[in-house]
Order: sequence, then C-alpha cells, then structure tokens
Amino acid sequence: MSSLLIKNVFHNGETTDVFIKNKIFCRIEPGLDPSLADQVIDGTDKAIIPPFYNGHTHSPMTLLRGYADDIPLFEWLNDYIWPMEKVMTAEDIYNGSRLALYEMIRSGTIFFNDMYWQQDQTIRAVEEMGLKAAIGVTFMDGLGKKYIEANFDYLDAHLRPETLPEGITLTVAPHAIYTVSEALLRRCAAYAAEHNLVFHIHLSETKQEVEDCVKAHGMTPVRWLEQIGALEPQVVAAHVIHVDEEELAILASRDVTLVHNPVSNMKLCSGVFHFQKAQEAGCRYILGTDGCSSNNNLDMREEMKVAALVAKSRYKDLELLPASTVFKMATKWGAECFGLNSGKIAVGKAADALLLDLNNERMIPCYNLISNCVYSADNSVIDTVICNGRLLMENHKVPGGAEIVALAKESSIKMLERLKKG
Repeated sequence: MSSLLIKNVFHNGETTDVFIKNKIFCRIEPGLDPSLADQVIDGTDKAIIPPFYNGHTHSPMTLLRGYADDIPLFEWLNDYIWPMEKVMTAEDIYNGSRLALYEMIRSGTIFFNDMYWQQDQTIRAVEEMGLKAAIGVTFMDGLGKKYIEANFDYLDAHLRPETLPEGITLTVAPHAIYTVSEALLRRCAAYAAEHNLVFHIHLSETKQEVEDCVKAHGMTPVRWLEQIGALEPQVVAAHVIHVDEEELAILASRDVTLVHNPVSNMKLCSGVFHFQKAQEAGCRYILGTDGCSSNNNLDMREEMKVAALVAKSRYKDLELLPASTVFKMATKWGAECFGLNSGKIAVGKAADALLLDLNNERMIPCYNLISNCVYSADNSVIDTVICNGRLLMENHKVPGGAEIVALAKESSIKMLERLKKG
C-alpha cells in the first residue's frame, strides 16, 4: 500500500481528512477525494494523535515478566534476572522481542530505544513487524573480551544506513558504571562521539550505585562520567534519580537526555525522579517504560499518567507536569531525541499516528482530548496504529498476534526448564 486516506477524523479541534503517501503526511484538509488513495479509512468518531516513543526499555525481557518481583535491584539482578538470561537462546530473544512489539503496537508505541544483547534477533522482529527502533549494542565487561570486540566489529559493519533495515538505528549502550569498566566506558564514549551515535546508559538509578562510585572514584556517577569524557556524545541516560542540582546542571550543559521511568523506579524502590529540579536546570527529558521484568508492561499511556501523578505528589504542586507536557515527553520530545521526523501530525512529517475511538466510555465526555489520553484512557481506546504509513493495527487487530503469544509462551516454559536443569 503506497497511499492511505483517513476521512472525517478529529484533529486539532476540528473534523478533517488526512492523506498519507510515500510514508509521510501529504495533506491535512477537509473534503479530500477518496480516489486519491489506495485505501480509505472512515475516521468518523475517531481522533488522530501522535503515537508513543519509548525512551528506554529491554524488549526481550517480556519473557521475564513476573519472574522475580518485589526484590531489591542488585539482588534481583544477581540472583534472579542474570541467571535466567543465561539460559535464553537466540530464538527466545526473537520470540520475546516479538511479544514486546506486539504489546507495544496494541498500546500505541511505534518506536523504542532498546538495550539488550543478540541485537540481530530484535532487529529481525522490528523489521518483520514494521516498527522503528534504536537498538543498543550492549557492553558489559562480565560478558568477556571476545563479546566486546565482536560488538565493536558489529558496529563497524553497520555504520552505513543501508546496512540496516529501514527505521532502525544502532546505539552504543554500555549497561551501567557498575558493569562497565572505566577503560570500556571511555572507549564506548569515544566511539559514539566519533560516529555520531547515541550513547545509551543507566545512570544514578540507586543509592548503592552512587555510594559505590564515590568509594571507587571519590565522586558521584555524573561527575565521574564528566571527568572521563563520557558525557561528550549524544547521551541518553535512563533513570537519573540520585543526583544533586550541580549534577543536573552538568547534564543540562551537555545536552544529555534524561529518560524518566516512573513505574520501574517505584516498583524497584529506586527513588523518585527530581522532575522539578531537572526542569529548573534546563534538562531535556523524555519518558520510558524500562523492561517488563521491572515494570511489568510496556504501556506508555500508563507511564504518562504515573509520571504526572508522581511529580504532583512529590512536589505538592497541582500545576507541575500537566497532561500537555507529559504527552509531549511520550510523543514529540521522544521522537526529537532520536532524530526522527515524527511525533506530530503535520504535513511533511513521517506518517506515524494513532486513531482513538471517541465513543469509548473512557473518552466520554471529551472536553480535552489530551487530558483524556493521559488520565482516563486505557488501551481499549486505541483502534488503529500507523507507522510510516503502514497499518500495524486496524480495528484493534494485529496480524499474527496469536502466533506471537503462543511462541513467547513456549519460550518462557523452555527457559524455566533449562534453568532448573542447571
């Protein structure tokens, strides 16, 4: 399908038509001729809005959903998550990625910034299912020198856009300062800066991370990364909870994008993101879900609501992080962070969109569409998902969904069997 026309859809307070051709929004105006398009969708009683862009997640970890809950972070990683991950095969990672993408589509997300290993399996899933992604080539010293060199070779081989499927970019993704040595962090940062790639890292997520860094280096994680030159490239830092005002000023001066993950932060008792201080410091911030083993879903709409409520509750300020701002964090600002020409329904932008059912009980009355999206909607309001002009979901149906679920379920059973066998 090369062209799509959405007739009589609600957009910016009025009913109009939206014409998509060659993967972009070409015309947005009422009264367009249906013969313009290869396919016509009736947008009556539907609203068109930008989809969601997930700023930080670990997509194959859908297969670890619910496996280890209510456990402190480092115990959770060392005793539960990493042992289970060791028994995952390439096919498990593929099946887990597809399950994640299926969940993302059904909840309105068409782009995600991922951090995992065997990235080829996630890329394979993204290409097949038609989403967009920034796929992290992940580094950890504990995985060994051979693995590390293979990952740099992988990056070298995929520096040209034509070596990757459309809609996919790579990032340099050192896991965290407690799993990546100074030498490797420096190398990752230099590589990202040289090749203009995003540098994706967990940062200042827990008090223990900060305390261990002070013991080892005499300074906090942000100050240490600044000292070793790791804040020079395009840094996307997840969590960034345990920081002071000076550190936030450093992050703002380096144009670091902070990814707020409120549900994961609360579930792991990591702490609360200093939204007001980050705002005052001039930081850039977007929204992410983190992975399914610590959230335990990939629902960006839920993340918007929780982010808004946490900010208001923490600072006792009803006007802080209003629906309009948190919506931009999940849409426009997320797209901009990764250099995407999308995140807004406008002529010339990439044709990424959601169609919402305005007759859904959670959307009535609809005095303020964005407020309803943030505070009252659930995934049942999402009727259609479009990415680059391609229909990923129509009438709530995603092609191949039953098979995706069955294969992911099979993988999870086999993983547990392997773990028990040792």
